Amino acid sequence: MKQSKLSVQDICTIALCTAVIAIMAQISIPMPMGVPMTMQTFAITLAAVVLGSKKGGISALVYVLLGAVGLPVLAGFSGGIQYFAGPTGGFLISFPFMAYIIGLGVDKFRDKKGGFILCLIAGTLVNYVIGVLMFCILMDSSVITAITACVLPFIPTAIIKAALASIIGLKIRGRLGVLVCA
Repeated sequence: MKQSKLSVQDICTIALCTAVIAIMAQISIPMPMGVPMTMQTFAITLAAVVLGSKKGGISALVYVLLGAVGLPVLAGFSGGIQYFAGPTGGFLISFPFMAYIIGLGVDKFRDKKGGFILCLIAGTLVNYVIGVLMFCILMDSSVITAITACVLPFIPTAIIKAALASIIGLKIRGRLGVLVCA
């Protein structure tokens, strides 16, 4: 059985991507139903494309854990477990899964654009599904209300963010080559 250890290089690139996620989370536009429009999903996608499935998932998981223990890395320089039991909790919880799925698309299908795009869409859908489910449960909301608050206003920007993060991420991944992609 092959044992996969993280190198110092891996740890540094994971930490760097985690920092980028925390920084991009601060670009936030409040929305009427309590779910802000942030650049977190851009940064999660970027980390996944640059690092791949496992390291991208770890980067997103570290970000989520830092926010859960109270470090001010979440949108609005906030942090704490209470944010995981609020209207955005499902989105936060879904970030490691989103990153892993998108990263898997790069790992397995980078030469087959259709496969990568399907993983990009699947990762984004996981983010929306978990976010909407938790919104419904925690806010005692109908699915229609949750989709109206958490999905519909974000679709145009989600497409733009996913496309830009993919283009930029693939360029960075290509430049870094074997350093982060092994």
